[in-house]
Amino acid sequence: MPETIYDIAIIGSGPAGYTAAIRAGQYGLKTALIEKDGFLGGTCLHVGCIPTKALLFNAEIWDHLKDAKEFGIEGVDARKLNWGAIQERKSKIVSKHAKGLEFLMRKNKVETIKGYGKLTGPAQSGVFTIELAESDRKTLKAKNIILATGSEARMIPGLEPSDRVLTNIEILKLGEIPKSLVVVGAGAVGVEFASIFRSFDAEVTILEMLPRLVPVEDEDISKELARAYRKRGTNFFTGAKVEKIDKTKSGIAVTFSADGKQQKIEAEKILIAVGRKPRTDNVGLEKTRIQADRGFIKTSEWMETAEPGIYAIGDIVLGTPQLAHVGAMEGIVAVAKIAGKPDKPIDLLKIPNCTYCHPEIGSVGLSEAKAKEAGHNVKVGKFPFTANSRASIVGEHEGFVKIVSDAEYGEILGVHIIGPQATELIAEAVTAMELEATIEDLMWTIHAHPTLAEAMLDASNSVYGLAINA
Repeated sequence: MPETIYDIAIIGSGPAGYTAAIRAGQYGLKTALIEKDGFLGGTCLHVGCIPTKALLFNAEIWDHLKDAKEFGIEGVDARKLNWGAIQERKSKIVSKHAKGLEFLMRKNKVETIKGYGKLTGPAQSGVFTIELAESDRKTLKAKNIILATGSEARMIPGLEPSDRVLTNIEILKLGEIPKSLVVVGAGAVGVEFASIFRSFDAEVTILEMLPRLVPVEDEDISKELARAYRKRGTNFFTGAKVEKIDKTKSGIAVTFSADGKQQKIEAEKILIAVGRKPRTDNVGLEKTRIQADRGFIKTSEWMETAEPGIYAIGDIVLGTPQLAHVGAMEGIVAVAKIAGKPDKPIDLLKIPNCTYCHPEIGSVGLSEAKAKEAGHNVKVGKFPFTANSRASIVGEHEGFVKIVSDAEYGEILGVHIIGPQATELIAEAVTAMELEATIEDLMWTIHAHPTLAEAMLDASNSVYGLAINA
């Protein structure tokens, strides 16, 4: 029998890879999805977004129970946390969605292949050959290749993950809640895990090298999160440089410099959350014309690399945020290009950034500082959740909605939210910016009452000093 030649072969089954595979199947392309692990879904589903957010939801419920009397619920003073049951629920959620992906591959006629895929060079007569390791077959042939190999946690040089030194993988497998935890890095991963374990009454200290928490966010967001974390009893040091991490009899000791002086703290565990590096070291890039920068792959706006017919999507792409929803859309862009379907490149200014700590953070577009740097005459509107009736009802008053606009035409340049359901509320802002709505458009959009979304309405009105509820 002649060897099968696929229209598309995708290496990696995380959100970028599986989304590309589903879309390719929907377009009727003969598609192979190659995955080195024995399950689909990648980091996001198994040791990233999904299990982390499951734990954050447990933590949110636990926090609400602490205030049960305020809600008229009595008899929960003797509440007890069953960590094993929490972990089991998290695992069930992951398992359910992993099985869902297997179903979606069958539904869309995508062939899944267990193995480690590597490039062997340019296409020969329009066909690429992929080398397969750890597989029942040695090679696979395809007319187009999409690399979606994902990323892994960066580690501080000289350290290795262990039962005390944790990455996102080890911390999700803990058999019990640590009494104390040091978190190195105050990006999304760092502040989310800090939030989880502080809710469960661990003593948490965050060490961030840059001058503020969540440094990619608008400065007002960072200030509000710092205020909220102080209130929650979460310790943190910004401008902090970790100098040494030693094992102690019962945990670890961290020596670091902050505020011009050297300090030392001890804890049971330490989480290293200093970013993620692309997994491109051993995929055969050197056998192609693909250009890489620090392991990240350079692509066109259609996600094509310098090697015609080979595309890259997800966390390995140079210059785009390492976010699951970005990788997924990059997969859709690449497949549409291959299939000759209507296509649209990603606009970096219209990508939502969500952090699921408590309080939540959602943002899109330019911060106030970046908008000014870009030369805009900036006009800002800000509305606090303390003045929103639904926030009072759900008992979450912290935070605000901040809208950054251009004063001349009312163009929405950026929206920054910290507070209840911020990760859901940001969708309205992304939609508004995608449709090129102005501040005036938002002002004339009727929002249901009482809702948290009304804070967006009041924030848009506050740009012109016309907020009704403040």
